[in-house]
Amino acid sequence: MILRNKIDRILSTVLVIIMAVMVVNVLWQVFTRFVIGTPSSFTDELARYLMIWVGVLGAAYISGRRMHVAIDLLPTRLNKEGQQKLKIISNSIIILFCFFAMVIGGVRLVYITFTLEQYSPALQIPLAVVYLVIPISGLLIIYYKISDILNKQ
Repeated sequence: MILRNKIDRILSTVLVIIMAVMVVNVLWQVFTRFVIGTPSSFTDELARYLMIWVGVLGAAYISGRRMHVAIDLLPTRLNKEGQQKLKIISNSIIILFCFFAMVIGGVRLVYITFTLEQYSPALQIPLAVVYLVIPISGLLIIYYKISDILNKQ
């Protein structure tokens, strides 16, 4: 649990920093557009990439805090033992999805965009850096779900 709390703290700090940068970035965009009259060229793209990172990392954070949206119609009708089995089954399905779609698929996406040397138009950063959040988030969700199964939560 100590490692999980550390990961939660680091992840929440990273999310707060990304949100703060995004707010400053959008304010700068509004300032340059309406006060200076010449909109900044990179702010739209940076806001888009920061939003991707907040959304995907936020999903991992919410998954770790067990605050994600869930339909509890079936679990409420089961006894404690049935609820535990259902949690193990649902967490296992989440682990499989995250492993195959987010980790393996995300690593392939990062590798392809890195190999093809794709860069963002305005910022000129490798798109592999933008897509790197997918396998990172997948690994975090897998860690959280394995931890939930082992701790029977």
